[in-house]
Amino acid sequence: MWQVWLILAGIFIIFEMIIPTDFLIFWVGIGAVISCVASIFVDNITAQIVIFCISSILLIFCTKPFVKKFMKNAPDVNTNAYSILGKKGLVISDINPVLCQGQVKVGNEVWSAKTVGTEVIPKNTQVTVTAIDGVKAVVTVNEKIDVKN
Repeated sequence: MWQVWLILAGIFIIFEMIIPTDFLIFWVGIGAVISCVASIFVDNITAQIVIFCISSILLIFCTKPFVKKFMKNAPDVNTNAYSILGKKGLVISDINPVLCQGQVKVGNEVWSAKTVGTEVIPKNTQVTVTAIDGVKAVVTVNEKIDVKN
């Protein structure tokens, strides 16, 4: 019977690698290893199942705080397109929502832009990026600034 417990342990550990569950399935696999060792000394299948259940539950509940302490959940870092959310930009080509035209410069990047409303935002207007819709930056008006090109 120890072979069955060993195979189950391998399956649980492989599932943990495929489906990351914060070591939940891993501890069930370790419980199967404990049952594998117990099956060498105990022939009763009911006793082995009880050992498996108790050891798995104890491992899950006793090690969860320990695992969470070392598993660092880094805050989400916006990258690529979403890194411009909330940033200010300058309209470099009139934004016309009817004609679906307009460009805004955010930092060193030029983005196609649109607005939520129907207002036309003229060139040299300072805007804030509020969302990304496909490949366009959705902007709102901050203030009109005087920039001569």
